[in-house]
Amino acid sequence: MAKLTVEDLPLEGKKVLMRVDFNVPIKDGVVGDDNRIVAALPTIKYVIDHGGRAILFSHLGRIKKEEDKPGLSLRPVAERLSNLLNKPVTFVPVTEGKQLEDAIDNMKNGDVLLVQNTRYEDVKDGEYVKRESGNDPELGKYWASLGDVFVNDAFGTAHRKHASNVGIATNMPGKAAAGYLMEKEIKFLGDAVDNPERPFVAILGGAKVSDKIGVIDNLLDKADKIIIGGGMAYTFYAAKGIKVGNSLVEKDKIDVAKQILDKAGDKLVLPIDNVVADKFNNDADTKVVEGDIDDGWMALDIGPKSVEEFKNVLKDAKTVVWNGPMGVFEMPNFAKSTLEIGKFLGTLTDATTIVGGGDSTAAVKELGVADKLTHISTGGGASLTYLEGNELPGIAAISDK
Repeated sequence: MAKLTVEDLPLEGKKVLMRVDFNVPIKDGVVGDDNRIVAALPTIKYVIDHGGRAILFSHLGRIKKEEDKPGLSLRPVAERLSNLLNKPVTFVPVTEGKQLEDAIDNMKNGDVLLVQNTRYEDVKDGEYVKRESGNDPELGKYWASLGDVFVNDAFGTAHRKHASNVGIATNMPGKAAAGYLMEKEIKFLGDAVDNPERPFVAILGGAKVSDKIGVIDNLLDKADKIIIGGGMAYTFYAAKGIKVGNSLVEKDKIDVAKQILDKAGDKLVLPIDNVVADKFNNDADTKVVEGDIDDGWMALDIGPKSVEEFKNVLKDAKTVVWNGPMGVFEMPNFAKSTLEIGKFLGTLTDATTIVGGGDSTAAVKELGVADKLTHISTGGGASLTYLEGNELPGIAAISDK
């Protein structure tokens, strides 16, 4: 997938519209985790260092009514970005109109401007009209008219067709290019799925089979092995006739799980033992069981034999994609196997290791092994859509080389 990148664009003196992902936690007007802002810095710096005028667009949260707006202003983000860049960032508290246009006209080469939360456009005059998230054609056209070229560096929203990504890109008279973050995601996820070095092992976790059916289906044709952990494993148990006690099972997906098992043959690797608890609580009584799970007990993590079996499958892998936890990661007593797998991935120095999804990412960061992995994906839903083999509108709208 040869897409234009920011380095292919003429930037000197240009008004460079940039879609970034500044959807960060803000409490009492202060940014909490600023990872997403930091991740966007290389592309922003490249643009301003090459004489471009960086005009940044981002969403923050969801806005469905006027009362949502004050708490979801991007002003605190502008302040944090200014600190990180060590230069002023002009914040424009509106998403359209003369105030925004004048502020852009007053920019000089190397200046940075942040437009108000694009989702403010989803509510107009008290009505929920979804101009941004519904990709209103007039809004995309208007925003595109404010710049000369467009850089999309927000992989986290690439699976969405919004005015601030697809709308701007399709209406931009100049070129639309990928920023460094987007370029990295296209390279690693694209190569992993379409052109992996083998053996290629996927690790899929999380609570629901329904969230990952498309991914499993697509990867069965591409991966050498698919390791299944987390709550979704027990729907597969039920499909195999193994008793699951009070464990999480999607009853309406048992038939789908059977079809996947039939298609997969020995490609699918399920847990062989589990940590079961007498209630859904970190302080529950627990025991490790193999095979059937008795009534009154629920599996909340995979067991030590499963961890060893999974490591055994992973040890010779040359490409690994991991999405989703092995147990109830938010409870420390049931986070152990997720952390074990994360730690083991950090030792696979000859493999391309790609991690996506909130809990998997949190695990590798908590362990301090993030820098030992090849790539940590910034987009949960977007990376899942990519792994399903589906086209991402935000990427499709970027100009080809």
